[in-house]
Amino acid sequence: MISFKDIVAAVLTVVGVLFVALTIAAGLIWVERRLLAVWQDRYGPNRVGPLGLFQVLADTIKLLAKEDWIPPFADKPVFVIAPAIVMITVLFSFAVLPVARNIVIADLNVGLLYFLAMSSMGVYSIVLGGWASDNKYSLLGALRASAQMISYEVFMGLSLMGVVLVAGSFKLSDVVEWQNRNVWFVLPQFPGFVLFLIAGIAETRRLPFDLPEADSELVAGFHSEYSGMKFGMFFVGEYLGVTLVSALIAVLFFGGWLGPVFGLAGWARTALGIVWLLVKTFLFIGFFILLRAALPRPRFDQLMSWGWKWMLPLALANLLVTGAVVMTMSK
Repeated sequence: MISFKDIVAAVLTVVGVLFVALTIAAGLIWVERRLLAVWQDRYGPNRVGPLGLFQVLADTIKLLAKEDWIPPFADKPVFVIAPAIVMITVLFSFAVLPVARNIVIADLNVGLLYFLAMSSMGVYSIVLGGWASDNKYSLLGALRASAQMISYEVFMGLSLMGVVLVAGSFKLSDVVEWQNRNVWFVLPQFPGFVLFLIAGIAETRRLPFDLPEADSELVAGFHSEYSGMKFGMFFVGEYLGVTLVSALIAVLFFGGWLGPVFGLAGWARTALGIVWLLVKTFLFIGFFILLRAALPRPRFDQLMSWGWKWMLPLALANLLVTGAVVMTMSK
């Protein structure tokens, strides 16, 4: 029988994970603008509050105060529900993310497959939003997004199969425990790490792979007709996706919560593990932002060609070599 203590622990875990994820996503609005300013040698937000920290609050108030406009010829029910889908699917994905040892909302045996399933559901938000807007630029952005996300999901899944073969489990906590006993997966699975990182950038539609919303070609792509908090949900959903992919990179390839414990034990050790996971996650978030400041946007045909002609063969080769090594060592 489930005890009251277990129920309280589960509720606190759910609330804590959601609160931290949403807080990071909101804070990234300020973090990205400040880091871009540093890297591009210019001023970032520095007027609203100390160091511009209240800029996030000001942007939120601005979005809430904007007119919640719906195009007259749009498919209104679909237009309204589309922004919610991307947030729901990403937040559901956080359920299988192990924050520390024994701290996870749902430690599923198929946790990795669950993440891939939720990420594939996120494309519905983009496609439905672009189609329901009754705007040719939005529709073109939605078509680009569907082709890009579906294609790069193939390579994302294949890039992780090497980790699954070596660890022998789809459960994310088992992957971390294998790294605790052996070595971080970034060393034996470095090609898989690079492929997953590239696929994650494409999945989150971040520069240089932001072609579904390329403002120089498509105004703003799939969310051209969105305003107010509906646009805000797309915006926050993107930052949630960046946070999720960064955290998964940390868990799958960099040991998750593992790190020097300095002789700590019990809850102090658990808290330090959470800090290590956050540090690793923020390092990769910073890398995502740095790409925006450093790389130009390719053409869409170049993006698709690169994926199918280069990433797919490399992912299959990595899987083949990993399988051969695992079979050889098991004999």
